[in-house]
Amino acid sequence: MKKQNITLSILLMNLFIAFLGIGLVIPVLPTIMNEMNLSGSVVGYLVAAFAVAQLIVSPLSGRWVDVFGRKRMIVIGLLIFSFSEFLFAIGNTVEILFISRILGGVSAAFIMPAVTAFIADITTLESRPKALGYMSAAINTGFIIGPGLGGLLAEIGPRIPFFAAAGLALFTAILSTITLREPERNHQEQKEEVGARKPGLGRIFVPMYFIAFIVIFITAFGLSSFESLFSLFVDHKFGFTPKDIAIIITGGAIVGTIAQVALFGRLTNKWGEIRLIRYCLIFSAILVTAMTVVESYAMILFVTIVIFIGFDLLRPAVTSYLSRVAGNEQGFVGGMNSMFTSIGNVFGPIVGGILFDINLNYPYYFAAMVLMAGIAVAMVWKEPKAQAEHALEELK
Repeated sequence: MKKQNITLSILLMNLFIAFLGIGLVIPVLPTIMNEMNLSGSVVGYLVAAFAVAQLIVSPLSGRWVDVFGRKRMIVIGLLIFSFSEFLFAIGNTVEILFISRILGGVSAAFIMPAVTAFIADITTLESRPKALGYMSAAINTGFIIGPGLGGLLAEIGPRIPFFAAAGLALFTAILSTITLREPERNHQEQKEEVGARKPGLGRIFVPMYFIAFIVIFITAFGLSSFESLFSLFVDHKFGFTPKDIAIIITGGAIVGTIAQVALFGRLTNKWGEIRLIRYCLIFSAILVTAMTVVESYAMILFVTIVIFIGFDLLRPAVTSYLSRVAGNEQGFVGGMNSMFTSIGNVFGPIVGGILFDINLNYPYYFAAMVLMAGIAVAMVWKEPKAQAEHALEELK
């Protein structure tokens, strides 16, 4: 148990450092955009390039994690990420920036399945949800600290955060090589997962999964069009500096993480995942629309920080629902969750970027409309009867 905890701590620390590196660069994107005279649509395509690469490579990397090992895929992914950030730091052409983002997507496709599989190998079925919760916390904490640190580094120079991200990723790759040992596989669980994959992609249309997958796509589509252009929106509309953007994103991430820890379990127990998802969609749609009418710095800060509560409760609620109903099909629903999220992340920034060039507010109107479509879908979503009965038996 002690050895397992040490390994998990090292793994989570490496994950934290990697996502700290990703968060570092967020506040300086508008500065790079202005420096290179890039349009909103180009920035949307840059964000989409990351998601497209991740979407294409993820099915292959999932197999490679089993063939070549968890540790090797983590280290290779970190090295690719380090190189991608270095390219963005020195890139003076759009082509170099696109190559950087594509490599970034490949690195994400390598790292996340490998880390998830690594955690599954070193935990039991009982302890795994808690460990995966720690993994989510490590990622969120990296995102919380990253933008704030990136905003401070940007005061030195707009390219410094990218060099810092590259250095951190390289350090993490070396640390992983030295400290991590390839875990032993749980062959029994592997057999169960193989059996779960036999039905194929037709399982997508099973009622207890299908609406959840549609909600995942709709929310990823709408929220990515909001999030990917947020820094450009406040830069162009309100003249926010990288430090201002860092303060808002960091504040929002902190509030969202606190809400996740303090409220998620209680609200899920009180309402269940489906009702919580409905309320979060309504909450998010209202606040996204409010972003187009607020004007004072204090109101922008308030609305932006509060909106993260809806986002950070919505995503784990869908994941929690799928995990609960999946039984021995955890691998299948995890892969489909990633796939539908990636598809939404591909098209959301592209549409948002095109609309941004027409009018600054249009991506937010669009995001609100997409979220309202999600509300309509969630309203007809019902708890699977068999699962509801099983849950009642467990409560008894």
